Amino acid sequence: MARRIALTVNGRVSRIEVDDPTMPLLYALRNELNLKGLHFGCGLAQCGACTVQVGAAAVRSCALPVSQAEGKPITTLEGIGETGRLHPLQQAFIDEQAAQCGYCTGGMIMQAKALLESNRSPSDEEIRRALAGNLCRCGSQLRVLRAVRRAARAMA
Repeated sequence: MARRIALTVNGRVSRIEVDDPTMPLLYALRNELNLKGLHFGCGLAQCGACTVQVGAAAVRSCALPVSQAEGKPITTLEGIGETGRLHPLQQAFIDEQAAQCGYCTGGMIMQAKALLESNRSPSDEEIRRALAGNLCRCGSQLRVLRAVRRAARAMA
């Protein structure tokens, strides 16, 4: 039997019906709310392509049951900037050409956003540690590091 769940995503409340409340939040965000900035990567919370913020925490949405996200503020890549006024992390990723294929980029930006909200001036080692769970097979890690540093300066 379907259950109605209210999700607060990017400041807006959306009500969806789910047959299984243990369905991953990722599926609800992509399939029900049509938010495509997060991706299915591994399904095991190990690659970071599906990272969103739930409250202030960066969370792997592939491993979080949609029912556990109910009543909590969820932020996706689509909720952090606007056309013509990008979030400093989005702009820094563009300026540093930190996205190659782009598959992991949304998750990296969301993970970096959580880091910069808790630490406005992280060291390179702190950035590396925060992003260690976000896999990039394109080899753009040094550009990502530069982008996070650039965004930290812009947000200071």
